[in-house]
Amino acid sequence: MVVLKMHSKKQTPEKYYVGIDVGSASVRAALVDGFGTVIAHAEQPIQIWEPQAEHYEQSSADIWAACCSVTKKVVSGVDASHIRGVGFDATCSLVVVDKQFQPLAVNCEGQNYRNVIMWMDHRAVSQVERINATQHRVLSYVGGVMSVEMQPPKLLWIKENLQESCWEKAGHFFDLPDFLSWKATGVTARSLCTVVCKWTYTSDKGWDDSFWKMIGLEDLVEDKYEKIGNRILSPGESVGKGLTPEAAKDLGLPEGIAVAASLIDAHAGGLGVIGADVKGHNLPCENQPITSRVAMICGTSSCHMGVSETPIFVPGVWGPYFSAMVPGLWLNEGGQSATGKLIDHVVRGHVAFPELQAKAAASAHSIYTYLNSHLDLIKKSLPVGFLTVDLHVWPDFHGNRSPLTDLTLKGMVVGLTLSQGLDELALIYLATIQAIALGTRHILETMQAAGHHINTLFLCGGLSKNPLFVQMHADITGKPVVLSKEVEAVLVGAAILGACASGDFASIQEAMAKMGKVGRVVQPNHEHKRFYDKKYEVFLKLVEHQREYRSIMDSF
Repeated sequence: MVVLKMHSKKQTPEKYYVGIDVGSASVRAALVDGFGTVIAHAEQPIQIWEPQAEHYEQSSADIWAACCSVTKKVVSGVDASHIRGVGFDATCSLVVVDKQFQPLAVNCEGQNYRNVIMWMDHRAVSQVERINATQHRVLSYVGGVMSVEMQPPKLLWIKENLQESCWEKAGHFFDLPDFLSWKATGVTARSLCTVVCKWTYTSDKGWDDSFWKMIGLEDLVEDKYEKIGNRILSPGESVGKGLTPEAAKDLGLPEGIAVAASLIDAHAGGLGVIGADVKGHNLPCENQPITSRVAMICGTSSCHMGVSETPIFVPGVWGPYFSAMVPGLWLNEGGQSATGKLIDHVVRGHVAFPELQAKAAASAHSIYTYLNSHLDLIKKSLPVGFLTVDLHVWPDFHGNRSPLTDLTLKGMVVGLTLSQGLDELALIYLATIQAIALGTRHILETMQAAGHHINTLFLCGGLSKNPLFVQMHADITGKPVVLSKEVEAVLVGAAILGACASGDFASIQEAMAKMGKVGRVVQPNHEHKRFYDKKYEVFLKLVEHQREYRSIMDSF
């Protein structure tokens, strides 16, 4: 389904930018003006294949076709001469093409169109364990432990499992954001954001030959990194000569308009919110450097982006990455592998879900709006959050990315009864949201202990539309939450890249301040602090106990 939202067009000549965002399950595009207002927005689903457990694949042809479809929709009816630049962001999935740039299968079935290993694919567990066992110096830039979601373990998996059919035939291994800028311009340059965050490149020393040789991928060094990128551009820098004639035709845009070096989707969200002007909102980060802010991008998974003027090494948190999001600043990136996906999993898997679906449909509300109002009904005189006094969730159903970097951790629920009605579904939904917020607190406390000074959260992404999710993050972290004026902050971030590439702004920082806008501010209920401090104490006990249980069973 394609959703299209059009606003009335201004009559005066306006400068527009196109932001294209490839998420896990859909591609979205927006036409954005120079003040960061989304003028038009469209969305189209993309396909995901799960040929076996923990293997997730996509098709680069399917993704590009969706990019073209949504872009044509958002620019229809606009004078094309006013469109100045295009920016892409995407999930950090791995795209494989042969020497003629044709898709190559990343699967044993030999299905060439399935040539993308998704970011959330966990097939390379044994490879990442071996990489981490090297304790190579590049690992200090990923919190000390590389994630299975990064690209080196996936490349090693391909070499070990698909040597003849894929590894030897491959011409290029792209991060998906870089594949999109190549598709648009014909230029194979990579973004500093992708290679630094997911491939172990460093902005001062470049690629480290000894790392690739040590992990058994010396072939990448031999051709001077031609296959993974030996020309690196800063995000927002103009790529090549802009849109090629072929890409322009595909996208419905003028040939030659500026295309920006891209960003990973979470980083685009960070760009869209973290630099907003907060004057007059009575926030602790007003008149403070941007380093007092954390951008939280909450969708299928969540990312926590904090920047600093000097490198800060945070155990279990990715980075520090220089200039990977905001030029000139170091980035640390915490994350939770399953957040929106976890909430969906818990709610849809509950026996009362059909009843919820029927009642939500009858009241013309989304299931989450209905659940939020149902919680208000059952809370009586208590604050809604206090309903979970004896129901606790540990949210690592897909392992822990930050700050424990432990793929083997599992989800936990304590406090179940035989009741299985709508009330119980609403309670487990609430407890899951609280667990995600407690996980955020765990990440923020780890960042602060390492030297970050954070006083305000900036939220964007799908989950930021859920008022319960937002309020729980404010209450549990004790920090105000700023929501961007434009819900589609990730698309605004992508458009900011296009605006920079066009030359209309002197810097990304200038574009961030002009195009990122504050919408609503949600303050924490400080009077609930004691309750959430106790919940947090239980939260940390849960993982401690899980590890105890494991050691008991390991001795079996």
